[in-house]
Amino acid sequence: MIDLRSDTVTRPTDEMRAAMARAEVGDDVYGEDPTVLRLEERVAGLFGHEAALFTPTGSMANVLAVRSLVGAGQEVLCEASAHIARAELGAHGAYTGLTMRTWIHPRGQVDLPTIRSIFAPDMGPFFVPTAAISVENTHNFAGGAVLPLPDLRDLREYATGVGASVHMDGARIWNAHVATGTALTEYGAVADVLAVCLSKGLGAPVGSLMVGSADAIDEARVWRKRMGGGMRQVGILAAAGLHALDHHVERLADDHAHARLLAEACGVDPATVDTNIVVVQRADAPQLVAAARDAGVLVSAVGPTAVRLVTHLDVSRGDAERAASVLGRL
Repeated sequence: MIDLRSDTVTRPTDEMRAAMARAEVGDDVYGEDPTVLRLEERVAGLFGHEAALFTPTGSMANVLAVRSLVGAGQEVLCEASAHIARAELGAHGAYTGLTMRTWIHPRGQVDLPTIRSIFAPDMGPFFVPTAAISVENTHNFAGGAVLPLPDLRDLREYATGVGASVHMDGARIWNAHVATGTALTEYGAVADVLAVCLSKGLGAPVGSLMVGSADAIDEARVWRKRMGGGMRQVGILAAAGLHALDHHVERLADDHAHARLLAEACGVDPATVDTNIVVVQRADAPQLVAAARDAGVLVSAVGPTAVRLVTHLDVSRGDAERAASVLGRL
């Protein structure tokens, strides 16, 4: 089977497994795992921030990051199909007591005029104040769309002017970095906090990080433990992340090329595919998913009329060509 359901299905390479086996470990709840500390310091530096916190999941990293900016009874603004709004089971409201309001953009982009119109300053006890604005780069449900750096900078300038913070869900920020050549520090500069993932395009088996100020990370470390995310000799997993940063970033360009190949076979304009995700609009999405499975290709429905294809580390050029042949025929 050629698995295009998600880039989370990757398995660690033999070299990554060897790095994990060699990892020096300690008790991370005590802050004594040297491999975790190296990973946190490295990722914080990549984005130009003071500190980072290793978490087991991207959803936890996002919850910790957003709650560092938005308290109970406050709101975060985000695009309507953002992962924090659509795919984290209401965790932000459940843990923090915050609310969300959204703007709609078919490509998940920053819509600054609409953000300006819905932003709510603190107007006393009758209104919910906007504490932060969240963006997702790349945008999952918009087909891996990249948010242009000038738009992010304009958002940063606006947010600073109105006293709001910026959260970036950077689960696939590595794909945006490779697709555009934008330095990770440039992305880091537009956000107060970020959440970045190691277990998607980079191919690690587990792990994400919250990135931000030292004070925000200190507080998030307490909340991570409170949420059940305190981990012990987790350097075995952090070593996979370090290996991925060394070996699996630049190769993301291959995934992007394979995604464009699939797009063309499915009648989607390859020029609209920024990174490694292709969304095909089909009235018979469930039937297409079933037919593809029968033909040896796994894809997923992400809506009643939308099928998603995701390329990744475990999909070779040959796999992509075979999948393109199957999907094109279907």
